[in-house]
Amino acid sequence: MDFSALRNLISRYCTGEENWVDSRTVYIGHREPPPGTEAYIPQRFPDNRIVSSKYTFWNFVPKNLFEQFRRVANFYFLIIFLVQLIIDTPTSPVTSGLPLFFVITVTAIKQGYEDWLRHKADNAVNQCPVHIIQHGKVVRKQSRKLRVGDVVLVKEDETFPSDLILLSTSRDDGTCFVTTASLDGESSHKTYYAVQDTKSFNTEKEVDMLRATIECEQPQPDLYKFVGRINIYQDRDEPIARPLGSENLLLRGATLKNTEFVYAVAIYTGMESKMALNYQSKSQKRSAVEKSMNAFLVVYLCILISKALINTTLKYVWQSNPNRDEPWYNGKTDHERQRHVMIRAFTDFLAFMVLFNYIIPVSMYVTVEMQKFLGSYFITWDDEMFDEELGEGALVNTSDLNEELGQVEYVFTDKTGTLTENNMEFIECCVDGHVYVPHAICNGQILSGSSGIDMIDSSPGPDGKEREELFFRALCLCHTVQVKEEETVDGIKRGIHQGKATSFYISSSPDEVALVEGMKRLGFTYLRLKDNHMEILNREDEVERFELLEVLNFDSVRRRMSVIVRSSSGHLYLFCKGADSSIFPRVISGKVDRVRARVEHNAVEGLRTLCVAYKALSQEEYHNMCQLLDSAKLALQDRDRKLAEAYDLIERDLVLLGATAVEDRLQEKAADTIESLHKAGMKVWVLTGDKMETAAATCYASKLFRRSTQILELTTKRTEEQSLHDVLFELGRTVLRQHDSLTHDTFSGLSSEFQDYGLIIDGATLSAVMKPAQDDSSGNYREIFLEICRNCSAVLCCRMAPLQKAQIVKLIKASKEHPITLAVGDGANDVSMILEAHVGIGIMGKEGRQAARNSDYAIPKFKHLKKMLLVHGHYYYIRIAELVQYFFYKNVCFIFPQFLYQFFCGFSQQPLYDTAYLTLYNISFTSLPILLYSLIEQHISMDILKRDPSLYRDIAKNCLLRWRIFIYWTFLGLFDSMVFFFGAYFLFDNTTFTSNGQLMTTNTQM
Repeated sequence: MDFSALRNLISRYCTGEENWVDSRTVYIGHREPPPGTEAYIPQRFPDNRIVSSKYTFWNFVPKNLFEQFRRVANFYFLIIFLVQLIIDTPTSPVTSGLPLFFVITVTAIKQGYEDWLRHKADNAVNQCPVHIIQHGKVVRKQSRKLRVGDVVLVKEDETFPSDLILLSTSRDDGTCFVTTASLDGESSHKTYYAVQDTKSFNTEKEVDMLRATIECEQPQPDLYKFVGRINIYQDRDEPIARPLGSENLLLRGATLKNTEFVYAVAIYTGMESKMALNYQSKSQKRSAVEKSMNAFLVVYLCILISKALINTTLKYVWQSNPNRDEPWYNGKTDHERQRHVMIRAFTDFLAFMVLFNYIIPVSMYVTVEMQKFLGSYFITWDDEMFDEELGEGALVNTSDLNEELGQVEYVFTDKTGTLTENNMEFIECCVDGHVYVPHAICNGQILSGSSGIDMIDSSPGPDGKEREELFFRALCLCHTVQVKEEETVDGIKRGIHQGKATSFYISSSPDEVALVEGMKRLGFTYLRLKDNHMEILNREDEVERFELLEVLNFDSVRRRMSVIVRSSSGHLYLFCKGADSSIFPRVISGKVDRVRARVEHNAVEGLRTLCVAYKALSQEEYHNMCQLLDSAKLALQDRDRKLAEAYDLIERDLVLLGATAVEDRLQEKAADTIESLHKAGMKVWVLTGDKMETAAATCYASKLFRRSTQILELTTKRTEEQSLHDVLFELGRTVLRQHDSLTHDTFSGLSSEFQDYGLIIDGATLSAVMKPAQDDSSGNYREIFLEICRNCSAVLCCRMAPLQKAQIVKLIKASKEHPITLAVGDGANDVSMILEAHVGIGIMGKEGRQAARNSDYAIPKFKHLKKMLLVHGHYYYIRIAELVQYFFYKNVCFIFPQFLYQFFCGFSQQPLYDTAYLTLYNISFTSLPILLYSLIEQHISMDILKRDPSLYRDIAKNCLLRWRIFIYWTFLGLFDSMVFFFGAYFLFDNTTFTSNGQLMTTNTQM
């Protein structure tokens, strides 16, 4: 008997391996390995269906009823209805059953319709055609029928149907270009690599002949990590094993670009794909107002029980007199009169509960549902939230949370496509203090003294001319930009001039594209990378060729990248570009002060700056560098660390050439919107998958960070220098030092009179913070992190995986203040945080409609968030708060006279009101007026609300539904009900009525 499974289970749970991950074996094309190599063990995997809906045709009724009766009020009215059916009660069961049936039916129809839309969207995805290789031919199937192990053919501009391992591409070098906008928010092109031994397979028959297996980890939600290996079986007995990493993994939801086709094998399908694992499960969101309503209902339920107990007790006290018995008009039989006293008392208690149950307004739920549903149309009808470019206005996917828009305390926003347009524009460059602006060009000549340019030195001189051209060449060579010759990309015609198709640039970094395009406008055009040679067209229309020898890729720790090239004349150069903080310490010559002054000037303007440097190399220096790099690349362990050390040794003793300035255009009025949200008392956090430098520049441009803001970094780079424990406590001391003596208002933020802080944290450090502390003495990192965040005016979280965004939102939701959170984003990578936040808002951006489809509300642009919260949110909260308070008030006015009446009818459970009046009082008589009021009330004009964001603070913290105000309305109802009852009682005290309701008068005439 094979005990391997049992042994693995024991080792998993008993050896203390916390990060133990099981593996899976995938047979490519479902072909068995050659006999004698390894056992063929087929495994069961889920199909490729994506499910975002809550209900099915079969479980809708029971599941929906279960969810609805989880509401305290619904369950209570069900019990009352059943009591009315079972025992003899003073009122008809219709009075409770009809409103309850109406509430349940309306809610079920609404939720069923919303889920039907989700089913419709799922079917559109699951029925998309995919091309699968079977028996050497291409077979077309629906996406949901794709299985793990199938070899898939994906063509340009198509979306990957599942997580795939890249086998081969149409490109000779085995690379393909992919956009992952819907996953991590980055719309730039990324390069992926085919398996080295299969990259030459270019036909269906060749791919179908492949006999190989893939061993990889079980599905993990981390988008940036993948570990596996491929075993390729050829003529020899032993298979060829090749490592697989994230550079070989094509993720579901990403799109193939600039590559005709690829062949790839499915390894994770359906709900096991990384995109699906990053989706947060849907849960029913409850607003703060609804929670207040439930609390008030519990109070009124206690009042109801108290009334019933008091009346039951007083009835038997009153009947204890032998001369008093059950009134004859109650129609009790002898059998009922002879029952045990406890049974009679319990029956009477239930009868009083039914009689007084109208104090709990079932119709309030109906009216609230109608108010929310009808009120949501004001958002969709708002012309100011209509976008002409998209041709669409705001959408309401869930009307249950309208009033929550007026209670938001934390706003979590994505960056790319939400705050920015993701459009980089080259603004200027500075070479040895000479500023060059692309627009200042005449007949190909740069006008150095053009108006509006701050010229530090207007005479470059012969030496300066040479260094200027070297700078332009450096920017044309130091990049990873690809050239695309075709006329269209993303369905949009590009690069077409006078009817001819010209090239344009694509890259994993929009900055690089902007820099290369800027150089083109300044006279130096990057043409192509061909046969490992980079070609440049200079100002004299001559083609220069440089052999690309090495690329030292950019990383967020070094914050720079370099290339080593050989010119046609045989000279060797190292060109390096990067952040000023990483370049300036490495330069030994150049006009550093002049360039630094320009960089600081551009930083104040909110532009993204890069510095450029170079070094001329001898043949011997280059040979030593090659040996250093090769030994680091071949290392199997600590490869990243050894490469970083090699890069550090190579990128030294540089000569500074100049700097560049690029603008990442913000969306229209994005900065104004963020400023208004701050004034309204909201804290804004930016959660992005982008690099720290890029995100920080955007935060400055959008006024999230001000120039006076002191930036605190909690990043991988810093935790490598110090322990996480030390960094956290140091930051904690920094932010708390000056606030110890202040009464800090956690809602309104920091006073402008004191130093204001901004925090930057990356995904890796966040994972360490969120991890439970192993040693109690190290303290609770989460609490320290939260305390630091509370004292920062703004927080930037970069390099966030989608699930980490949701974890951040959840962390703030669960903090001791329990603030109301709002998440806004435009891509599938934002869906998790949108679902996790109290209110989720999707932007109808360029990255698909996943965010808009899974959100509670969808808006065309980020600027529309201002009116959504400050105007609509304010109105919705005021209206619903007064609606709820009024409902409780009018029901106290209605039912307390019934309680008083029992003292005048011998506690005989006689209703004061007619049955029809009992039924219609809540449904129509008193509901329709307050419904109309709650739809159209505008206590302050829209213009004032938009002009003065601080008015939003007046309704913060659910202030209109606090206990003090609730008690005021309740006592007001009690007072008014006593006036109604005793006013009528004393008014008609000495008057006699006839059966037709007319007064009987005595005729005194003889």
